[in-house]
Amino acid sequence: MSQTGASPAVAVVVPLRNEARNIAPLVEEIAAALAGRAFEIVCVNDGSTDATEAELAAAMRTRPYLRQVKHATSCGQSSAVRTGVAAARAPLVATLDGDGQNDPKFVPLLLDAVAQGGARVGLAAGQRVGRKATGFKRLQSRIANGVRGAILRDGTRDTGCGLKAFRRDVFLALPYFDGLHRFLPALVRRDGFDVVYVDVVDRERRHGVSNYGMWDRLWVGILDLAGVWWLVRRKKRVPQVTEHATEQVTEQVREVERDAG
Repeated sequence: MSQTGASPAVAVVVPLRNEARNIAPLVEEIAAALAGRAFEIVCVNDGSTDATEAELAAAMRTRPYLRQVKHATSCGQSSAVRTGVAAARAPLVATLDGDGQNDPKFVPLLLDAVAQGGARVGLAAGQRVGRKATGFKRLQSRIANGVRGAILRDGTRDTGCGLKAFRRDVFLALPYFDGLHRFLPALVRRDGFDVVYVDVVDRERRHGVSNYGMWDRLWVGILDLAGVWWLVRRKKRVPQVTEHATEQVTEQVREVERDAG
């Protein structure tokens, strides 16, 4: 349910795994950023083993716009994002990471970029500036983004940023696989939509440790990259379909009969 009691116009999906101490301040920031809009926040508890479930339950008692969807065991970030988008009740969806590094103040900019783009724009993607990460992690991202960009030519310099916004139906039509969240710009372009980019400011993680290490960031995605390249290469032209009314069909039959006579 949205803050205003109306059907939500926008939903924010937040994948969470062992982020108990980050939940309360992040929810407050999201709500402040979306003040004045009909919104909902869908937190996906991806098999957390800390107090994430209890923290969310406590927050939900005073926040009618907050929802918790839970995975019995951890299934990964892509699965958590898809679960949240499927559960969302709004046509426009934004995502951000649950560790507090993504600043919610950029969510309205992303949502507005999609809404103002109309049917042409399928995705607004955040591009981090001033990243708050170790030099080694920045090097990993630079290499991974460079390889991905050279192969997919998706026009994106930072596909790993969790801040994104899109139309719910566009996202759910994408082919699903583990690692999907890393390749959204290429897949959205594959389906014939434009992608717009918004610079966002990175922040320090508030509490806890990253759930993703070197192998997740760099090497595990190689097979996924090959698969996405194949998907992009194999995409066929999307047919433009219209339905003819009975009167139109009848008139066409008459014209054929006249020509035959």
